[in-house]
Amino acid sequence: MSAHNSILENWSEVRTAYHVARLGTLSAAAAFLGVHHATVIRHIDLLEARLESKLFHRHPRGYQPTEAGLDLMQIAGATEEQFSQMVGRLRGKSASVSGDLVVTTLSGLSPQFTPLLVEFQQLNPEIRISLVANERRLKLEYGEAHVALRAGPKPQEPDNVTQLLCRLPIALYAHKNYVERYGKIADKNNLKKHRFVVSDFVGSRAPYNRWVREHVTSDMISFRAAQMRSLADAIGAGAGIGFLTTWAGERNNDLVQMLPNNPEWDTVIWMVTHVDLHRTVKIQTFLSFLKSKFS
Repeated sequence: MSAHNSILENWSEVRTAYHVARLGTLSAAAAFLGVHHATVIRHIDLLEARLESKLFHRHPRGYQPTEAGLDLMQIAGATEEQFSQMVGRLRGKSASVSGDLVVTTLSGLSPQFTPLLVEFQQLNPEIRISLVANERRLKLEYGEAHVALRAGPKPQEPDNVTQLLCRLPIALYAHKNYVERYGKIADKNNLKKHRFVVSDFVGSRAPYNRWVREHVTSDMISFRAAQMRSLADAIGAGAGIGFLTTWAGERNNDLVQMLPNNPEWDTVIWMVTHVDLHRTVKIQTFLSFLKSKFS
């Protein structure tokens, strides 16, 4: 019981560990919390000593939570969210939208969603937004993110609430310099003279990958990348033909659409939230905002 009370009395240490686990590095957590780097290290060391348990694997690139660290992160994330709501109610701001909002999506979708996040923050100045844009799926149940914007088949995690946001048309694009060298695609059944930029991400379930497997052989591939943003950069640099959203393709005057859009290539975007946070004012306001933008 005394150990339990000691932990409760040192919530700042638990909160520090939570943000280190969420952000991945000591420096990022220190910047977010507004404390010195050494304070973060001290909090982690003290908390691990109190719990007699290792919470993080230390790596040169950052701090990776252990199993015990993930358990702590789940509890601390929910607790911090409840504290924020309680403070809002006590201040008479229960209907306000404030605090941290962590959103995750694929790297390639960042250019499309970042302006919307900025607009939402400008409409709600008390919100602090963090965007995590990469191909790894963050775990909402561990508090790694509040809202996930996921592409592909409908997510099926039992503790998450999933809603359809939009369908993004996808098409094949190449830089105009590539077209000058190799020409446009005259016949989709005769593609041997062309070079392609393809995804190297093992977990990718993008619907257009079926077309790649059926029509693109290994000798036709000029560039591979694991992140969608890197693929878009390679296409824009003239490395070859690759798939982009028509939203991205039409905004770059140097890109040429190589084949008409095929509805089978469309990517479906889902809004995913954890059931424990789904009905909070902050999350509902954000989801409603996104729906209004894609209505």
